[in-house]
Amino acid sequence: MTIEGRRPMETEGIELVLQHLRRIRAFDFTGYKRATLSRRIEKRMQQVGIEGHEDYVDYLEVHPDEFEHLFNTILINVTSFFRDPDAWDAIREDVLPALIARDEPSIRVWSAGCASGQEAYSAVMLFADALGVDGLKDRVKVYATDVDNQALDQARQASYSEREMEGLPPETVEKYFDRTARGYVFSNDLRRSVIFGRHDLLRDARISRVDLLLCRNTMMYFNTDVQGQLVGRLHYSLANQGYLVLGKVETLLGQGELFQPVDVKQRIFRKISRTSLRSRLLAIPGQPPLPVFTEPNDDRIVDVAFENRVGAELILDRESALLGANARARTMFGIPQEALGRPFQDLELSYRPVELRSSIDEARSEGRTVSLKGVERWGPSGDLGYLDIDVVPLGVDGQHLGVLLSFVDVSHHRRVQDELEQTHRDLETAYEELQSSNEELETTNEELQSTIEELETTNEELQSTNEELETMNEELSSTNEELQAINDELRDRTGELNQVNAYMESILTSLDAAVVVVDRDMLVKVWNGRSFEMWGLRPEEVEGRNILSLDIGFPVESLGAPLRAVFAGDHPDAITVTARSRRGHSMRCRASVSPLHGVAALVDGAIILIHEERRT
Repeated sequence: MTIEGRRPMETEGIELVLQHLRRIRAFDFTGYKRATLSRRIEKRMQQVGIEGHEDYVDYLEVHPDEFEHLFNTILINVTSFFRDPDAWDAIREDVLPALIARDEPSIRVWSAGCASGQEAYSAVMLFADALGVDGLKDRVKVYATDVDNQALDQARQASYSEREMEGLPPETVEKYFDRTARGYVFSNDLRRSVIFGRHDLLRDARISRVDLLLCRNTMMYFNTDVQGQLVGRLHYSLANQGYLVLGKVETLLGQGELFQPVDVKQRIFRKISRTSLRSRLLAIPGQPPLPVFTEPNDDRIVDVAFENRVGAELILDRESALLGANARARTMFGIPQEALGRPFQDLELSYRPVELRSSIDEARSEGRTVSLKGVERWGPSGDLGYLDIDVVPLGVDGQHLGVLLSFVDVSHHRRVQDELEQTHRDLETAYEELQSSNEELETTNEELQSTIEELETTNEELQSTNEELETMNEELSSTNEELQAINDELRDRTGELNQVNAYMESILTSLDAAVVVVDRDMLVKVWNGRSFEMWGLRPEEVEGRNILSLDIGFPVESLGAPLRAVFAGDHPDAITVTARSRRGHSMRCRASVSPLHGVAALVDGAIILIHEERRT
């Protein structure tokens, strides 16, 4: 397992997606926590039905619209009006009075990571309650930024649903919102106090001279190194004595020189202005004056005091010859008695454990003490120790007399300091791990809240769909009833039509004449039984055929002129022709053609009646 419990292949896959986003869309997610990124990316991959990261990169290349869906999944836009009410109460009580009391013409507020705008509008309502609407418009300007363009579009519209308004007192809703058919819209008059814009906290130019900076639940998505950079950028953006408000699980670990806590529990901090180097130097108290020694009455007191000094000390004359070494120095560095009077450079101590001759020359030439701190020295038993060495020039009335070398063994102090620093580092590491766990839990909580909101939205959509289906079902039921009524009516009319047809068939059959009905194209439509008896063709053999093309015993070509006359609107006379029956008998037939009227009295066809006059 690798860092954050990811398998190597999974880590490489996530990095592949991040590199693709940085290359194609110039959006760098590398500063975000890998565990959170992994969960959000894999969630989106599951939504589109893709398992491998390489396949998902290919999907991004083929479907450019997928970038927007992926960004919306990664950038968890969980927010609400006056989220964490205790924090807003602390801002109202501890921050607003100080900002309003300042002798400044304007108050600049920055909502960093504003999502869909609830935090920015909460700040507007807070200042409007304190200053009044006119005071707000005159003095307060709110800058609201985010990297999610879709969330910013929603924030600019300032339109919120009933569910998003939950938790706001009715009087606040009535005072600052307008009711619409789709929900609630923040007051258009107050909305002019807010400027929305896309802004990347780590890369874009910082907004400056900010009096109140709301950066809540934003830092927790970044890793520790990026959080440190972000804190420096936020410090730069704040005006002197400006206020920074973080999320409930975020903190300013190791940033005591930049921010002073106002309310640690609610994560409210005030900026500490960095002073210049010159100011810091002037603030350092001066060294105490050197003590003035009077000449003792007994010269032996000075020798005994020097000999028994706790620290090792050596005295060199103006020519750098060894004048004296106390007992501690002789023991520590193994200086024999005969070394007195010899040049200091002849001693091993002059260059080991550190080069002292250059420091002696520096102290003598500049007339000041030269200090060497934490010089490493290996003892005779092989243990490592540390020395603080002071090279002090000695002189009277500006006349150089020699040099005092003082050696203080700080090994124990150094070990204690190292242990203390190590303990402090371990404590900071443990605190960072705890802080990281808290941030991870808060991130997971926001993800769960986002999922709950998505599920609630899906449930509402399903409910709406169910209602639509129920409505459609009722409409279909009503339509079915109408169709049933129409079907019954058609059944009745069909029965009537069948009865009429039966009557017609009976009439046509009973006639002692061949009856043929044709349409305007002279295609046979009706061929009665008498026609079959006379000419020998059944109805199914002739219906749909041109009357003039039939091969029967009757000279059908003689019907062409009367038919055309009927179609032209005339009333031709009957014709008498010689025909031959189906049994071969010759006979004289009288044929008459009359029009068949349809809708609007138009001629839709013709009726041909053929009577047998006599048989020859």
